[in-house]
Amino acid sequence: MRYALVPILLLCVALTTVGVGVFTLLERNREAQWHQFAVERQAQLDEATRGVAETLDDVAEDLRFAGELMSQPGTLAEHRREMRALLEAVGQYKVLIAYDASGKEWLRMLDRRMGKQVARAPVLAQMAEAARRALQRPPGDVTLSPPMEEGGLDSLRVMATALPVDEQGRPEGAVAVLVDTTSFFTPLRIVTSDPDARLLLLGTYGQPTSTSDATLADWFRRLEAEGSSLVPGFTTLVARMREGERGALPLRAEEAERLGLGRSEAIAVFTPIRVRGGSHWAAATLVSTATLRAHQQALIWRLLAAALLVALFLVTFAVYVVLAQRRAAALRESRQHADQLAHLHDKTQKILDHIPSGVLALTVDGRISAVNQVLRERMPPDAIGAPLETAFPQAPAPVVSRIRALVEAAASESRAHGILGETLVLFGEEGRFNLHAVPLEARHPEVQTLLVVEDLSNVRALETQLLRAEKLATVGVLAAGIAHEIGTPLGVVRGRAEYVLGKLGREHPQGPGIAVIIEQIDRVSRTLRQLLDFSRLQPTAVRPVPLISLLRDVQELLRMEVERRGVRFEVTVPETLPPLAADPDQLQQVLVNLALNACHACGEGGQVTLSAAAPEAEPWGLVALTLRDDGCGIPREHLNQVFDPFFTTKKRGQGTGLGLTMVAHVVRNHGGRLELESEEGRGTCVTVLWPIAKPSAEERYVG
Repeated sequence: MRYALVPILLLCVALTTVGVGVFTLLERNREAQWHQFAVERQAQLDEATRGVAETLDDVAEDLRFAGELMSQPGTLAEHRREMRALLEAVGQYKVLIAYDASGKEWLRMLDRRMGKQVARAPVLAQMAEAARRALQRPPGDVTLSPPMEEGGLDSLRVMATALPVDEQGRPEGAVAVLVDTTSFFTPLRIVTSDPDARLLLLGTYGQPTSTSDATLADWFRRLEAEGSSLVPGFTTLVARMREGERGALPLRAEEAERLGLGRSEAIAVFTPIRVRGGSHWAAATLVSTATLRAHQQALIWRLLAAALLVALFLVTFAVYVVLAQRRAAALRESRQHADQLAHLHDKTQKILDHIPSGVLALTVDGRISAVNQVLRERMPPDAIGAPLETAFPQAPAPVVSRIRALVEAAASESRAHGILGETLVLFGEEGRFNLHAVPLEARHPEVQTLLVVEDLSNVRALETQLLRAEKLATVGVLAAGIAHEIGTPLGVVRGRAEYVLGKLGREHPQGPGIAVIIEQIDRVSRTLRQLLDFSRLQPTAVRPVPLISLLRDVQELLRMEVERRGVRFEVTVPETLPPLAADPDQLQQVLVNLALNACHACGEGGQVTLSAAAPEAEPWGLVALTLRDDGCGIPREHLNQVFDPFFTTKKRGQGTGLGLTMVAHVVRNHGGRLELESEEGRGTCVTVLWPIAKPSAEERYVG
């Protein structure tokens, strides 16, 4: 019996040793897993906040760039164009205001899409306050405002910086921008993709943003109001976040349950998001360890059962433990690879969405599998998964067939094919495009071929403007030479012709012929004067001009011509229209030339309407003067030529082709611009955008 107890005692000792060893191993494994869990969450949060910090640095860089532009010499119109380009390039910017060294506003730009919705008095007051505080800091430092609480504008922030300092070392002013930060914190969504995770995001003033979890935000406000001690770990977390620290904190099960994380221990990892100038946001993720704990408990029961059942097979159990550790390492490595692949996929998609060309991916059977942002905005919403033809529903059938042949040729020959610089109708309107079909490796059937669409319409417009400028420069050089070489001989010929006509008398048989000579010489002289006026525009004395009285003069000047042609000429101008900054004679010349062309384009009984409208978005912007007729219209192929010198569609002898060229010069010389719309057989609409005179502006001269 005593010897029989020995195996039992040995078995008990073995079981006890195994049990102690198992519990020791589990405790070590638990600590390692908790540490690894915290490290992974910290790395994930750091990666997400790094993208947010880069976005905030981009805003600070834009502010610095805008400040440098504002500090450069230039007119107000030039600064407006520069700031308008900045607003249109970055969709998150809603309002941009520049202030002088005393904090007085001198330039305000609003985003056309929703600038007026957010530019209310409280918002403007916060922008002015941020600019005032920025003036007290070195240039380059970014000053941020508190969140916009009123009107659901929690995502809006004011960011301001001082302009470069003057010779006395004082800032020359400040620039402030109202930024919609909703998209800035998009990278943090991947952190909260785990259902057991909660996000807390504190702004630069230490208050939670709308991106934060609602339960955590409620507890934050409760702490602010009551100073509750029910969640001491959460209180410590908030304090360290406000101090700009980085690290991790454990939370007890009771505290985690109160914070909405379930009744299990939790881990809070936190890190600051630095902003230039010393301020910071702070982000934290609170993650429940319920899944980790359940896994550990299940592992304990499995190991205990295995120890009781296979006490005699300790070697097998040891092998199992080693394999389990290797499997865990492999799983962690696989998870890291999956995270890397997800990050690369997200980064690739962002790159494709931000390139200016359209990119379309096609499967092996020719269906659309993916598109980037440029094409997504111009394609039907149901194009994904559909054939290639669905991407261009407004394109003619021959164009679509040609694109299909391009893609098939690239796939079959395994090399890129392209259509370069051709005029095509792809999206309802004729445009100039480059098309490239690029074959990929056949490993992935979902993306076999890429179709790249480059819209060259803007490049074509720039080429047209450059060509027109070259033509105008050539005309200016020729005009002086023509006037010198032809003007004097013509004067001599006309004098001799008048002398002969005076001697012969108009009743002489040769009198009408000599009169024709004099008339044709006068016509050539008028053309020379127009050429000289065109090439040698005089300095323009700009002053406030009431538009209503000037339009009455235009209407009176055209009355005889209108009655002679049987055309109805109407003028519609609101009484509240502000005065324009113009030379009254040159503005009258522009309107008379445009109105005469409209009358000449109309047949008897035609209608010509001259109207004006004040700007809506900018109080001191451009007035739109619109002249519309229902005449013959302009052929599409001539639309880009109507403002070229000597181009005319009138009969020979009825026009020099310099009238509209002079109009374009005068408008451009006043800081305005022209817009032309016409359809052959249905009429023409010319819009002149003319600057408004500022109430306090003195008379100034522009060349």
